Amino acid sequence: MKKFRAITILFACLVIAAVLVFQAGEASGSKAKAKTVTFNKDIAPIFNKNCATCHRPGEAAPFSTLTYKDVRPWAKSIREQVSKRTMPPWHADPHVGQWANDTRLSQKDIDAVVAWVDQGALEGNPKDLPPAPKFTEGWAIGQPDVVLDMGKEYTLKPGTPDEIQYFTVDTNFKEDKYVQFVEARPGNRKIVHHIIAFVQAPAKADSNVKQLTPEERRKMREAAAKDNIFYQDGFLTKVKADAPVFDDACHLPSGGNGSKRDGSGEGGGEGGGGSMLLCGYAPGKNQEIWPAGTVKKIPAGSKLIFQVHYSTFLNPAGELKDRSSVGMIFAKNTPDRELKTHGIGNHYFKIPAGAENHKATACWTAKEDIHLITFMPHLHMRGKSMEFKAFYPDGRSEVICNVPNYDFNWQLVYYAKKPIAIPKGTRIQVTTVWDNSSKNKFNPGPNKDVRWGDPTYEEMTIGWIDYTLDKQSFKTTAMK
Repeated sequence: MKKFRAITILFACLVIAAVLVFQAGEASGSKAKAKTVTFNKDIAPIFNKNCATCHRPGEAAPFSTLTYKDVRPWAKSIREQVSKRTMPPWHADPHVGQWANDTRLSQKDIDAVVAWVDQGALEGNPKDLPPAPKFTEGWAIGQPDVVLDMGKEYTLKPGTPDEIQYFTVDTNFKEDKYVQFVEARPGNRKIVHHIIAFVQAPAKADSNVKQLTPEERRKMREAAAKDNIFYQDGFLTKVKADAPVFDDACHLPSGGNGSKRDGSGEGGGEGGGGSMLLCGYAPGKNQEIWPAGTVKKIPAGSKLIFQVHYSTFLNPAGELKDRSSVGMIFAKNTPDRELKTHGIGNHYFKIPAGAENHKATACWTAKEDIHLITFMPHLHMRGKSMEFKAFYPDGRSEVICNVPNYDFNWQLVYYAKKPIAIPKGTRIQVTTVWDNSSKNKFNPGPNKDVRWGDPTYEEMTIGWIDYTLDKQSFKTTAMK
């Protein structure tokens, strides 16, 4: 009996010990899980690195992430946007290509932000707050070497429909300039939908090519409209409703770009009338920061042409003024290669009313060996996705950039981590999908067929690419 009692007591003690050990372990685990996350120590470094470029005073974002006071009212919204990976914006397929400017947060950072909000969005010890990142006021590229504006102020009156305006200014460059970083900056974000800045080189004395002024370009487009697919609607260019329809434009000699278009507008490749695309601004995109040694050349005596799309899609009130500008930082050393830009577009598509997944293609063939540097899809409010696919001369093909979730409000540029080699004869196909149905909450008119047009209520498809020519090098010539 005594032996049985002793065994019972021993068993009870073991059970109690096991319970205590379990509770201690559970308490220890709970303590580890309950690690306090604060803004100053844990969250500010994440925001400074990934968010502050846009989320700071004077920029387009609705609030600043530089101080706890500014961030705290937005905590729940931040949690939602970060946990869904809506912010920071990044729409490229992570399984296709590698990108030097990939803004996606790591899962560790996402978990930290979620935990911070769930714990009450605590501020923490002020001594833990890291120094705020330093920015040049008004410029994402840093302090420009030169800033050129439109040359005059433009006024948009209330109720004005979309319009495209051109402004030409002298650069006054006495020598060739090699641009390493450049940024187009709207003077008034409420009315500026986009900016495209072109460089118009001076005509050579022995050249028969006439350099066109913006007014001459407009007259040229009006004249061309009589026998091509385009027509002028005030300050806007559109495709005629009865123009031929080619959703698959890759079999066309032009690959999809309309005939007799002068190229000074969107989708015109390097530009017409002797002009070269320098940079652009669109919602979510405004600076160009190219790889070291890769530049755009502005010849001495060139003019800068601003193409500015003014729109009232944000429903601004009253008479509003704008004076947009372009800032440039020049290469400090002899550059290696000059960057070229081309827009792979289709002007012949027609999107049926109510179509939820309407597809169109455009193509461009490399005439020499090149390396692709960047990709930028450009669509309007019905845009759903864009894919860039290379068909190589040896019969191989591969998707080189895919944006399955295009967002009109964030027109991002995707910088290849390593330039992509494209042999001569490679065909690059751009495939676009639009949602013209009522399921698209941004759709301005699901009950109408849609053609190509400048205004945001019409549509476009342009796959912008930046590339370098393999055979070209500045190293053989001295930089002025």
